[in-house]
Amino acid sequence: MKRVSKGVTPALLVLTILLAGCSGSEPLRYSGLRSAALLTPNTGDNAARIPYRYSKAVDWSKYSSVMVDPVTIYSGPDSQFDDMPQSDRQVLATYMQQKFQQALQPRFHQVNTPAADTLRLKLTLTGADTTPQVVGTVTKFDLAGGPYNIVQSIRGGQGMMSGYVNYAVELYDATTDQLLLAYVAKQYPNAMNISATIGSLSAAEVGIDKGADELADMLK
Repeated sequence: MKRVSKGVTPALLVLTILLAGCSGSEPLRYSGLRSAALLTPNTGDNAARIPYRYSKAVDWSKYSSVMVDPVTIYSGPDSQFDDMPQSDRQVLATYMQQKFQQALQPRFHQVNTPAADTLRLKLTLTGADTTPQVVGTVTKFDLAGGPYNIVQSIRGGQGMMSGYVNYAVELYDATTDQLLLAYVAKQYPNAMNISATIGSLSAAEVGIDKGADELADMLK
């Protein structure tokens, strides 16, 4: 997301917001994913954030260990990083690696070699956007953004001028290499989360936190 000047006029701010809302940031069935051909439209309650998924009937309790591959930064033509520099993408990928490992640690042993009770997790960072400094905070309170953000907060929707992260999860049986679960997702902070507007990557990082916890809940 491009930075917005501190001196932006209200009319320009509204126009910027409208244009941002029209941008294509929803997760795609990314063509470069190994699981792309198996992903189908999600019809569940979380379809707005996880539009495509694949799953098998799995007894997760039989798995007690997990191998977490290094996070891949997606480079396909359908990636959704806008103008985010490679350095910021790498920061988010490193953060994603740490947070997903931490979220899974209470449930799974972290291992480096496959075994009969082991899952292999492949994470791909497919897109992200930053929060414009100053403006991202102001929209929590001003006449243009305040009411909208309050409604979005209640609905669980994305706030105005808020950063986000898009990513893919692919979970395999480590010994058979059989795909057990895959989905693409978008995560972002609560629309009234003011602290997530401090720092251009903070909103995307909060999204990663939420995504890691969500996966951990799925595997209980």
